[in-house]
Amino acid sequence: MKRVLIVCTGNSCRSQMGEGLVNSLWGGEWEAHSAGTKPSSLNRRAVEAMREIGIDISGQRSKNLDEFASESFDAVMTVCSGARDECPYFPGAGRMIHIPIPDPAPFTDLPDEAAMPHFRQARNMLKEKLERVLRELGVNLPQGTPEARRDDDAE
Repeated sequence: MKRVLIVCTGNSCRSQMGEGLVNSLWGGEWEAHSAGTKPSSLNRRAVEAMREIGIDISGQRSKNLDEFASESFDAVMTVCSGARDECPYFPGAGRMIHIPIPDPAPFTDLPDEAAMPHFRQARNMLKEKLERVLRELGVNLPQGTPEARRDDDAE
């Protein structure tokens, strides 16, 4: 099984959603973990955005990048510039990959109807970029998934 570590600054939204996406959608081939350079806590709106697509990340927790310092990963992905700048190299990384995703966290204090579109946008962008990167790294999408059908239709 291939391993990926998804890193952002706070490990509250984007990296947490990435961990949930990879483990749920590509868990047969990939094991994902997430961490932050300055971890805070799991954002409730990130949990809600993932719940909307049937993925429960409520049991995940924010983790410090140091927790994974002695582990090896096929890929370490940064999803924000801050994490990329603070972690340009990870000793156990087979590959370092940067996939920038806009941060929805600044919208946390807004009412749900104003905040959730930002969390959904981040989730959807993350899913799309993860799908592309994991495919490049050798993931096989199961036949019959919407993603696999879209690619078949494009050929």
